[in-house]
Amino acid sequence: MTDKATMPAVSRRQLMAGALGTAALAVSVPGLAHTPGRKPNFLFIMADDLGWADLSCYGRTEYSTPVLDSLAAQGMKFTHGYANSAVCSATRVGLITGRYQYRTPAGLEEPLQNPDLGLEPSHPTMPSLLREQGYHTGLVGKWHLGLLPNYGPLKSGYDEFYGNRGGGVDYYTHRVAGNEDLWDGDVLIDEVGYYTDMLADRSIRFLNDRSAEPDKPWLLSLHFTAPHWPWEANNELGRSESARLAQLPSESDLDIVHFDGGTMDTYAGMVTSMDMNIGRILNRLAELGMEQDTVVVFTSDNGGERFSKTWPFTGIKTELLEGGIRVPLIVKWPGVTAPGSESEVPAMSMDFMPTFLNAAGGTPHPDYPLDGIDLAPALMGRPMPERTQFWRYWSKDQKAVRRGRYKYLKINDNEFLFDVIADPRERGNLKDRMPELFEELKQAHANWNSHMLVDPNARSYGFEPRMLADHYDWDM
Repeated sequence: MTDKATMPAVSRRQLMAGALGTAALAVSVPGLAHTPGRKPNFLFIMADDLGWADLSCYGRTEYSTPVLDSLAAQGMKFTHGYANSAVCSATRVGLITGRYQYRTPAGLEEPLQNPDLGLEPSHPTMPSLLREQGYHTGLVGKWHLGLLPNYGPLKSGYDEFYGNRGGGVDYYTHRVAGNEDLWDGDVLIDEVGYYTDMLADRSIRFLNDRSAEPDKPWLLSLHFTAPHWPWEANNELGRSESARLAQLPSESDLDIVHFDGGTMDTYAGMVTSMDMNIGRILNRLAELGMEQDTVVVFTSDNGGERFSKTWPFTGIKTELLEGGIRVPLIVKWPGVTAPGSESEVPAMSMDFMPTFLNAAGGTPHPDYPLDGIDLAPALMGRPMPERTQFWRYWSKDQKAVRRGRYKYLKINDNEFLFDVIADPRERGNLKDRMPELFEELKQAHANWNSHMLVDPNARSYGFEPRMLADHYDWDM
C-alpha cells in the first residue's frame, strides 16, 4: 500500500487536469514547455529564512501575501517541502549540485564562513548543465558559496550575476562587516536603493534582455535575502535602523544580526515587500509573452527565524525539528501542474536539479550522480515511490531521517521516532512502541552517513555560542 505521505492531495477534477497535462507533455518532450518543441524557461525564486507558514496561503494571518497566494492558486502547493539543510549555504550547495551537500567540502560547513572554502568551479551545477543544453543562465541575489578569487557564480555556470556574495547584507547600505557586498559580475559596485527592490529591478532587466532572443531558453535564479536579518523594512524606521547599525563597530557578520532588533511589523514589511516585488516580475513575464513557457518555483532555503510562523511545527532555523527544515514550496508549470492543486510528496531543494535537467533534455555528469529526484510525476498529480531523506547538522549532533510518515531524530543524546503526519509537532516519541522501525531508520542514517564526507564540526564558524537555537533556548 502506498503511504498517504507520498500521495498528492488533489481532487478528481485536478487529476483529470493532470491527465490532460500529461497528454500535452507527450507532444512536447523533452522540453515540457507549453509551446511544442520548445524547452521551458526556469524562474527559481528562493527566499531566505522564510518559515513554513509565513505566506498567507500556508497559514499566516498577521499580513497577506497576495502574489504568492495567487501563484499557489495557479499551480501546485507542496505541503511536505523540505530544505536540504537547516541553514542557508548548505541548502544552496544541495540545490545547485542536485546532491547532498555533504559530498562537497563547501557543504560541510553550515553556514559557510571560511573564506578559503567554496563550491569548486569544476563541480557540475544546475546552471552549467543547463547551459550545455543551450540555456542562458543568471543569478540575481544571494550566492554564499565562496568568495573571489577562487569561487563565484560566473565560475559555476552562471552567465551573469548581480547580488551579494556573502550570507547577508544591510538592505540600504549593502554592506556587511563594514565592507560593500554588491556585485555586478565580478565588479564591486555602489548603488542606492532598498535591496529587495533592486533585486526585482535587475530580474526585470534580465527578462527584458531575454525577450531579444525569444527562442533561447533561460534559467533565472532569483535568491532574495528577505526576510533574513538585518531587520529593516522599506520604510523610515528601516532606514533609521540601517543608519544605527552603520555606527556599530564592524568586526564580523554579527554586526547586522542584532538580536535586540526587529518587530512583527518590520518582519511583515520585509515579507510583503518581497511578495510585491515578485508580483512586478511575474507581471513583466506575462507582458513579454513568456508566462506560458516558464516554470516558476518559489521556496525558502531553510526554516524560519525569530519572527517566523512555523505552526504546526516546532523548531526554527539551525534545528532538524520540522520547523527548521520544512519550507513553503510552490510550483507553477503551465500544462503540467493543475491550478489549485496540492501535493503531499516530500520534496527537497536538491530535487530541482534533476527536474529541470530532465525537462531540458539533459543528463547528469556521469562522475557526479544526483541524489535528488525528478519531481515531474508529482507535478502531474501522480504518486511517487516512497523515498528516504537524510539530514545532519553539527550543532547539538543532530541527525534526521524521513521515510513515509515516520521520522527518526537525534538531538545531542536524545533519540526519537515520530509520526510527522499524525504528530506534526513531534511530541509523541514512538521509539519504544516501534523499536524495529526506530532501529531501521537509525541504521539507515548511519549507512548513508558513511558515504558522506567527514563533518569537521565547522571549526571556522566563529559564533557558535550565538547560534539561534541556543540563543532562544527552545525546548523539545
